[in-house]
Amino acid sequence: MTSKSLLTGNVNCNDDGKNYFFKVEALQKTGSFKFRGALNAIKSELETFQGTSMPVVTHSSGNHAQALALASKLASTAAVTVTATIVMPNNAPMVKKAAVEDFGAKIVMVENTNEAREEEADRIVATTGAVFVHPSENPRVIAGQGTVCLEFVEQVRELNAGVDLDLVIIPVGGGGLASGNLVCLRGLLGNKVKIVLAEPSELDDAKRSFQAGELLKHRPDNELNSVADGLKTTLGPNTWPIVRDLADDIITVSEEEILIATKLVWERLKMAIEPSAGVGVAVAKSAEFHQKYPKSSGIENVGIILCGGNVDILKISAMMKELGL
Repeated sequence: MTSKSLLTGNVNCNDDGKNYFFKVEALQKTGSFKFRGALNAIKSELETFQGTSMPVVTHSSGNHAQALALASKLASTAAVTVTATIVMPNNAPMVKKAAVEDFGAKIVMVENTNEAREEEADRIVATTGAVFVHPSENPRVIAGQGTVCLEFVEQVRELNAGVDLDLVIIPVGGGGLASGNLVCLRGLLGNKVKIVLAEPSELDDAKRSFQAGELLKHRPDNELNSVADGLKTTLGPNTWPIVRDLADDIITVSEEEILIATKLVWERLKMAIEPSAGVGVAVAKSAEFHQKYPKSSGIENVGIILCGGNVDILKISAMMKELGL
């Protein structure tokens, strides 16, 4: 079972009279939405698996790693044991590495590039026969992530006298969360809901692709540096077409805006989110969002997905202090 969580609070992102609702995936098992997709993928694989031990492997900077590790542990039965191997970059946050180990998965460390992660995962698949569960491109992972807004819409209706969300802000990195919930929201609410994806300006491949109408790659890895480490991955062949066809807009925000928004949630909602989750709040606070989506345009009820809470408090606090926050 996944965990449900919804929070309303005194975070008025623009002093514009809108109602803000927060889907707090920081309270989900393993501290992020990733558990939904990982569990769905493993459960689906087990439906057709024949044997007593099913190895799975993935590459992840942390949240999908923890999710697959715990999902493997919880999905294991007396008949079938699911064992997880996680390929992680050597700069992954210590809090995330520790959690992966606590859930019983094996960690393989590699250089901090997407190519290094993918090559090592491919090697493990080739040598062990493990099932590869991609963090964002696996269709069953995408479907599992879509349950965030399946719950979100239902919960807001219950709290808001049956009134639906007018706009939803979703962080985007590899696109699993974004694409799964784009499909979900379009299925539930059609085109009456605006869907805005939120991205760090330092990791802006989604926005550049959206503007160009074709899938573009990140800049070289050595040029990528964002406090929102969970959004460093890029859109792929399964997630990109969904983003291209179903999203209304992509707005990017600076590192300072992300840290300010993260601190705001810490203080106002008393919720220790990670900066990747703060990106959505930063977008809601931005001048671009305020100009494009004023209340006068019919946007009154805004939902924001706070995607995770696996944060190194001391490290992020030090970064905030450097900015005088």
